[in-house]
Amino acid sequence: MRTAKMERKTAETSIKMEVYLDQSEKCEINTGVGFLDHMLTLFARHSRIGFVCEAIGDLEVDSHHTAEDVGIVLGQCLKEALGDKAGINRYGSEYVPMDESLGFVALDLSGRSYLVFDATFDNPKLGAFDTELVEEFFQAVAFNAAMNLHCRVLYGKNTHHKIEALFKAFGRALRQAITVNPDIQGVNSTKGVL
Repeated sequence: MRTAKMERKTAETSIKMEVYLDQSEKCEINTGVGFLDHMLTLFARHSRIGFVCEAIGDLEVDSHHTAEDVGIVLGQCLKEALGDKAGINRYGSEYVPMDESLGFVALDLSGRSYLVFDATFDNPKLGAFDTELVEEFFQAVAFNAAMNLHCRVLYGKNTHHKIEALFKAFGRALRQAITVNPDIQGVNSTKGVL
């Protein structure tokens, strides 16, 4: 089973997380930030992974540390659960429409960390969530999972819809990349390691 469990405690947040790459039944998310919970639930559903996340953060300051640290731990869990990455597709990409908005994510579980983020949000806040934290979250995931991650909103008007399209596209692209392909022997790289 490709799984990971981690705890991370800092002066700003306390996070417990479990990731199950091959079991989608378990989904329990509570970060204290309603909009982030909603996006993470969508991500879990569309990536078809089991995902448990309990986060306590300094929300009296704002949502920044919580969103970033959840991204850090998610990236670390993905990296651990994937192990040596033998047999996985490695790459994934997906367009996802959400009403008037269209999001796109492409990723490579290359062992190299990089984020390209091309999205603007007219609404600076959704509930208690600052929309600029979407990029911070994906940056944290990409760098801690050691993946190339490209996120783009091609068009749209509604900020909620734009962000939702990105989280769904991320989940679906990740599912493609982590899927074990019987045609791939070892790792999907001429270098022999990822």
